[in-house]
Amino acid sequence: MGTVNFVWNLTKNYFTFGLIGLTVSDRYASIVPVGGISMSPTFNPHDDSSMRALTRDFVVMEKLCLEKYKFSLGDVVVFSSPTNHKEKNIKRITALPGDLVSTPHYDAVVIPEGHCWVEGDNQAWSLDSRSFGPVRYILLHILLLMKRNLT
Repeated sequence: MGTVNFVWNLTKNYFTFGLIGLTVSDRYASIVPVGGISMSPTFNPHDDSSMRALTRDFVVMEKLCLEKYKFSLGDVVVFSSPTNHKEKNIKRITALPGDLVSTPHYDAVVIPEGHCWVEGDNQAWSLDSRSFGPVRYILLHILLLMKRNLT
């Protein structure tokens, strides 16, 4: 009888903490791994394919106060990839609404209201606004904290 109570209490605790953790990660903040070299040297500065799993950077993504947040040039943001909505991209804001951007793929683009232009720090290896155009603000999340190599 004592074993059944112990298992039941343990199950209730795990379930409760699981619901709390899910709520926090869904509504307030979550930890996101940074893969690839498009944001190098800011993230993954020593990306070596043989050690990639051990040297990956992690960031905390804030989700709560974005309605009131005023994005500015240089902010590093997380957003769903326009080509694969299950994939998250991390890039830096390089132009805001009303700014004029000129790239080899576009003659000149005026960033529309509610959008921004994002680029990776390692432009030679970055799939960013130069490929898919401006990103809507509603898709963006701001990074609260940068944490290097949890290993």
